[in-house]
Parts: sequence; C-alpha cells; structure tokens
Amino acid sequence: MARYMNRRIFLKGLGGAVLAAPFLSSIAEREARAQSATVSSPQRFIVMFTHYGCITNQWFPAKSHGPLTADDLTPTTLAPLAPYADKLLIPRGIRSMNEWTARMTRGQGNDSHTQIVGSFFTCQPVTPNSNDPFSFEPATKFQAQPIGPSLDHVMAQQLSPSGTPLLMNTGGRSDSAQSAVSYSAAETMFSGLNATQAYSGLTGLFEQDAPMSPDTYQSIRGQSIIDLVSDDLSTLERFDMSQADREKLSAWKELLHQTGTVIASAQCTEELGAMLGATQSNAGSAGGGFGSDGLTSQVTDSMDGADVYSSIAALAAACNANPVIFLKYPGNYVFSGLDINTESHSLSHRLDNAGMQGNCLPNAVEMLLRVDDFYTRKFANLVGMLDSIPEGTGSVLDNTATVWFNEMSDGNAHNLNNAPILQAGSAGGYFKTGQIINVDPAGPGAADMSNGASMSACTDGTSGQTINGTTQSTGTEPSVANAPINKYFYNLMNAMGVKAGADGFPAVGGTAEVTHFGYSDRTEDFIGGEGAVADAAIHDPGEFTELKSGS
Repeated sequence: MARYMNRRIFLKGLGGAVLAAPFLSSIAEREARAQSATVSSPQRFIVMFTHYGCITNQWFPAKSHGPLTADDLTPTTLAPLAPYADKLLIPRGIRSMNEWTARMTRGQGNDSHTQIVGSFFTCQPVTPNSNDPFSFEPATKFQAQPIGPSLDHVMAQQLSPSGTPLLMNTGGRSDSAQSAVSYSAAETMFSGLNATQAYSGLTGLFEQDAPMSPDTYQSIRGQSIIDLVSDDLSTLERFDMSQADREKLSAWKELLHQTGTVIASAQCTEELGAMLGATQSNAGSAGGGFGSDGLTSQVTDSMDGADVYSSIAALAAACNANPVIFLKYPGNYVFSGLDINTESHSLSHRLDNAGMQGNCLPNAVEMLLRVDDFYTRKFANLVGMLDSIPEGTGSVLDNTATVWFNEMSDGNAHNLNNAPILQAGSAGGYFKTGQIINVDPAGPGAADMSNGASMSACTDGTSGQTINGTTQSTGTEPSVANAPINKYFYNLMNAMGVKAGADGFPAVGGTAEVTHFGYSDRTEDFIGGEGAVADAAIHDPGEFTELKSGS
C-alpha cells in the first residue's frame, strides 16, 4: 500500500516558499541566514521538562568537567543514557532565575513553585508580587504569572511555521500557574496538546492510499528541492525586477543550495510513525489519559503513555513540522505504576503532604530515586528515537539540541543553583558533545564541584528523621554553581538561528546574534518583583563560549 507526503509539506517548507520568499517582510532575516548557513540539515530544539528536581547526589556524575564516558554515567541515575555518552553534553554550574527562599534572599516571595516555573523559561518576575513567602493569598501564591513570553514562543516567532511552538502535556491535562512553563505573552498561559491532538496535526504531512507524488519521489531519490523548483526559479529570474529584488532572489537560491536536501533526508511517512510508535491507536490511548497513571500504564508491550508523546515529538522533528517542541511532564502526579502512592509534589518534600517540614515519609528517598530513574528512561527513549532516524551524514538527533530541564535542583530545598541539565545532540555541530563542562563563575573548569546534599536527610527509610525545607539543607550551598541560565538560552537561540536586534534581545527581523534575554540574569534582582531592584538588567551578556564546538 503506497504512502506519500503531499505537497503541503513542501508548501510549509523550502520548496513552496521559494516563490514568495524574495518578497516577504522578513527577507532580511532570511538573507542573513542564507549567507551564514553552514549546514545542510535543519536544527530543532526539543525540551523535556519535569517537576520537583531530583536526588542530585545520584543524578550528577562524580566529575564536573571533562570528557564524558559511559563509565561516568553507569554509577548514576543517568545510567540508561550511557550508550549515548558521546552525543551528550552536561553543562554544570548553572542557576535558573527567581529562587524562593523563606527570607526572600534570592527571589520573590510568591510561592516556591509559581514563581519558579513562571520564571524558568521567561527569566521574568511574576505578577502580582508578594513579599510574604508564607502567604496563602490566592492571587499571589496560585495565580501570579510572568511579565513576558517564554523561550519557546520567542524562538517560535522566528522559526515555526505558525509562529507558535509544539507544546505537548504528557499528562493529557492543562496546567495552572503553579506548573505552567509556556507563555505566549505577558500573563498569557499557552495551552498544550494531548497526544491525540498532536498526532492529528501531523497527519496532514502524509496521506494514505494514494500514489507517491512526483516531487516526493524525486526528493526521496536524492534530487534537491532547488532541482524540483528550477523551472519556477528560471521564470522568476526572467522577470524585470529591481537589483535589490534580484539580490534577494540570489540569496534565496544560495539558501536552497545549502539546505535543499532537508526534506529528502528524513521521510515523513506513516511507516516512520509506526516504527517510532506514533500511531493513531497509540495516540488515542495516551491522549485522553488512563486516569491518574497515564504516563506509566502500558500502551503496548514496550511503550507507556510517556513514550507515545516522545514518539510524536520524534515524528514531528523528522517531518520538520515544527523546530520548537516541548514535552511537558505533569506536576502533582501519582506514579502508581511505580508502586508509589504519594503524589509527586509531597514526595519531593520527603513528606506525606505538601508542607515544608515534618517527619520523613518512610522510604521517601528510595521512591524519589525511582521517579528519577523513570524520567531518565523516558529521556533515553526519546534520544534513542531521534538517533534512529537517519538524516544527512548522521541522525535527526545530531541536528537537534534535545534538553532535559528540571524545575529545580533539589525538590525539598527548592534551590535553583546547580541545575540538573542534560543535552543530547549538537544542533548540527554547534555544541560540543561527549563533555561535562563546568561554567560556574566561582570555579570554571573545576572537576570537583559539589553535587549537592540531597542525601543528607530522610535516608534511613523510616519516619524517625525530620526534615525542614525552609532551611534548604538538602540543596547546594548558594555560593556554588551560579552561572545564569540566560546565557545557556543564548546558546540555544543562536544555534537555532534566532536573531536579535541591535540591543541583543531576540527580535523578529533582527540580524545580530542573541546576547540578552529576560528581565535579569541575577536571581537577587527578582526580589520584590518588577522594578523593585533599581539596577535589574542583563549584567553578563553573551553565550557560554565554552559550550560551542571549536572553542
């Protein structure tokens, strides 16, 4: 039974754009991209986001700088990723913005989750502000939202066909301000898709029971897109046009020469979806949820609901449907499939409730390690899917920056320094891989940074110990690992080709590299909310050059 990509994928990609491109308002941006492009495959940014941190002592490898090997990963939570060690990058020593503390020493006083998730990808304070860290005022604790858009939307405005990212909520449910990370604008929460909705959005890129189109056949046989549209280009070149328009057309031809085999490199077919597990049946099983345990309940003999979302993300990447893809795992989740009956928020506090102090929940740390292992395996499965799809001289994984971000470092301490960040793929060679790279300004390049103190409490498996999250004793000493996450975001944006205005902030139509993003790159500047700290700004512009290949 024949399968084919219809012309819609060409119209959404380079083939269809070639006719209109020289006259688009954003031509300056694309001309610059054409002149600077050095790779022949598209780059994608794929995020897996999980809540409540991890047991940091077990998550991080022992060394914090140098070559990364399978042996480094084997004793850690990240052991399932050992086969991909040479394609991984662990940036160490990074802090995200707006940390909640009991005395408001490093951020706003709203809520230990609302202000953190709202600021994570926006690097903006939330509003309305609270200066009482223990207030239960609904507007400030449960409903405050950031004053600017999140990274996924800033990137998608320049890169995605519709100007919006592909956001999938793996729990199949919508978020509140205490768990949402995606904002299309100030105080404007963005709703993600469930598996059924996301899969349905991809089926327009291929059709069933129809002959393969001539364009698709030639593309699969290796003919470039510029060959497919050569007649149209020749017609355009014969037009009486201004010198400026002729230069624009020339720039577009050069871009097509450089990226003209993009679509041919990874077929967007139903067969590929089936190979990955991205099928209508699986999406239907995962999309509506299985009740309270949709992530860990098996959909097939080898896949659970979370894997189905990963397979849809991999298919979307292979289809070039959207270069900005977020997989958002739920908060307040009961992992009953892991034999855990305490919801994940309370468990992260090592308690049987969401309070900040009390008697340790028996076996709390052991259960948290089980959750950490689950998330690691989900990320490893996503990485494996992307690496299984050939593209150019490598795989789709090689042309992505696929990053696992945790909401915080230690879930009881709610600390944001020493952020657990794991990247797979070099985004087409932009990043170094097979490396752990310590960017901590207090000791850059040091191989022995602290891995935190997550194992300092509730480790005997009984309720005989007590814990107090307000002291942050299970976190990482606050003078360690404070390189601002803003700088890593600059790396990611520049790797993807996002452009900035003259001020260095991302801007549609810009031509410069991104060197600025967010309200501030110092978590202390968030104390009191917008405008409370007079010199709140980006104090250290520019990306982490240490993470770039060739540096």
